[in-house]
Amino acid sequence: MKQRYANLDNVENTKSFYDFHRWQMERKNKKKDLSIQIEQAPFKEIDKLNNNRADPSITWIGHSTFFIQMNGMNMITDPVWANRMGLQKRLTAPGISLNDLPEIDVVFISHGHYDHLDFPTIKSLKGNPTYYVPIGLGQIFKKRGYKKVIEGSWYDSFDQNNMTFSFVPAQHWTKRTLTDTNTSHWGGWIIENKQHSIYFVGDTGYFRGFQDIVSKFNIQTVLMPIGAYEPEWFMKVSHINPEDAVKAFLELKGKTFIPMHYGTYHLADDTGPEAIARLDAEWSRLQLDTSQLKKMLIGETYWM
Repeated sequence: MKQRYANLDNVENTKSFYDFHRWQMERKNKKKDLSIQIEQAPFKEIDKLNNNRADPSITWIGHSTFFIQMNGMNMITDPVWANRMGLQKRLTAPGISLNDLPEIDVVFISHGHYDHLDFPTIKSLKGNPTYYVPIGLGQIFKKRGYKKVIEGSWYDSFDQNNMTFSFVPAQHWTKRTLTDTNTSHWGGWIIENKQHSIYFVGDTGYFRGFQDIVSKFNIQTVLMPIGAYEPEWFMKVSHINPEDAVKAFLELKGKTFIPMHYGTYHLADDTGPEAIARLDAEWSRLQLDTSQLKKMLIGETYWM
């Protein structure tokens, strides 16, 4: 029998056919404007990134995909350059084309959903990266011929090139086929060197795990999801809304909040601009330091 993984406190994410039908019926009555899209950065530092071996940087490709440079290494989170996701066409072009990227040293995967794990993209990556993946997911990489695959259980840590990569909990689920529901785990990755720490949260609902994580790590930059939360009665367990994302960031005691997981694919009923508007409103309501909120344009690079 296949191992099945679960959330903290065994929080369930099962939905009935009635729940799904109710959502689809509600969706028919919602008219969302998808013509307003998240902007592309007017200037992209592709040449500088290709030649960079010293300065830490984060470049937003779109959705949950970031190109990260630290310790002279080129790393990518949840690489997805797919033009479509199911029946939905990609709303915004990737911030940098695959051909313009340098060779990749490390790939981090948060979980197995198709909008976070796209094997056609992975096949097109330059270089021979090491893949850090949740436990249970390694076998589908190895079946495709990838040998440098390291599986992590929650709170496992791995060292590479004077850096530490730690797999931490999230509240979500996963499925790629009819029979593999939750047969691999899900989570986020914390990327650390002596000067910097980046927490790639992955895909998650709000959960007490944030309080556990901050007790174990000193977190500086948080790559936090804010989209795919509507309707909240359906999505709440698995997708954090903008207000709860801010709450989680404050619990994590982070220094910089970079939002993600919005505006690239229309996976739920909210739109990218709606998610950003709610994030801005909550930031303002709490009178938080505006310098800590870094809303990136697609293809923009943040130099840490």
